[in-house]
Amino acid sequence: MRILIGLTYYRPHYSGLTIYTERLAKALVRRGHDVTVLTSRFSKSLPAYEVTDGVKIYRVNVIMRISKGVIMPAMPFQAFQLIRKADIVNYHVPQLDAAPGTILSRLLGKPVILTYHCDLQLPKGFIHQAANVVSHLANHVSAKSASLIITNTRDYAVHSQFLRHYLAKVGVINPPAELPYVSSDQVMSFKQKWGIKPHQKVIGMAARLAAEKGVEFLVEAMPEVLNKYPDAKVLFLGQYENVLGEEAYAQRLLPLIRELGDHWSFLGNVSAEDLAAFYRSCHVTVLPSTNATESFGIVQVESMICGVPVVATDIPGVRHPVHASGMGIIIPPKDGRSLADAILQILDHPDLYRGDSELIRQHYGSDHVAEQYEKQMLELLGDVTLEGNPPELQEELPGE
Repeated sequence: MRILIGLTYYRPHYSGLTIYTERLAKALVRRGHDVTVLTSRFSKSLPAYEVTDGVKIYRVNVIMRISKGVIMPAMPFQAFQLIRKADIVNYHVPQLDAAPGTILSRLLGKPVILTYHCDLQLPKGFIHQAANVVSHLANHVSAKSASLIITNTRDYAVHSQFLRHYLAKVGVINPPAELPYVSSDQVMSFKQKWGIKPHQKVIGMAARLAAEKGVEFLVEAMPEVLNKYPDAKVLFLGQYENVLGEEAYAQRLLPLIRELGDHWSFLGNVSAEDLAAFYRSCHVTVLPSTNATESFGIVQVESMICGVPVVATDIPGVRHPVHASGMGIIIPPKDGRSLADAILQILDHPDLYRGDSELIRQHYGSDHVAEQYEKQMLELLGDVTLEGNPPELQEELPGE
């Protein structure tokens, strides 16, 4: 199949959505498909066209930004050219350009799978709220034009303010997770690099420094954790500087983090091997997300694949991996005290939160996820009517 994938930001931009899409695109290439990605040239240093891991990437110039969105007047023209050549189109939303893209696809007779990642909730302020409204309207246009809408969990779909209007055409496919094998020597080298001492308790968080991630509640929890484990340390993996739209949040939070001194280290973005070594260096990881902008949190699954339990918040979608696997604790959102208690519970009794990591790895593998997409694409191209009979694609995690 000739598959066109559209999204606002693609690699080297770092977010859960871009990682999801990159893994899916590469896995579809491995399965023998011709995959093209249409995205923004969000940095002038990026090439307008390149081929990476067999994926053809077209980037459209950005003339201005509004909140976290980008304005690309040339996008409809580039989309038209690529949609004409595709057999099927997969747009990843939220993104403004999916609306004209899905309409063009329908006009050209190309079926569209819409992958819906989350309900967008931007910070307060006129510009942010205006962007929120426009994005919401664009998502409705895209959803009405799509043949099928894919999301991560049923839990999120039925609670989503947006998806609840389209449940007749919503199907569920797990997000893709993959980690390379790392040796004990690689893990030891990683620990030495970041000054992790033998027997030191390590709390991991993999995220952007963004408001919806709830980083401040981990900061709030740390004094209580340190009271019992004085040498405990947070390793924060992911972008923490110049995060689009999060400058004010960082300015407010960074002084509080600095007060923790050596008990908090920012790792930035790392290689796939260091990502695996990061998880294997942790005793517990946390995902204290606060709202529906977080719909799942694939970092939870990555942590579980490495045998490391998770503390996650009790919000739709995010709570699913822990509920399904038993590898962690669910806490109320925006509650630093509950987060501290849960971290301590896992540090004190790690054996209570073990699971079948290999089974989880297989369940969320990129090739397995790509196979599920492939089945749906082939059905759509075969004119199988899915509307009104949404695909039950998600196998439940072992133990659910």
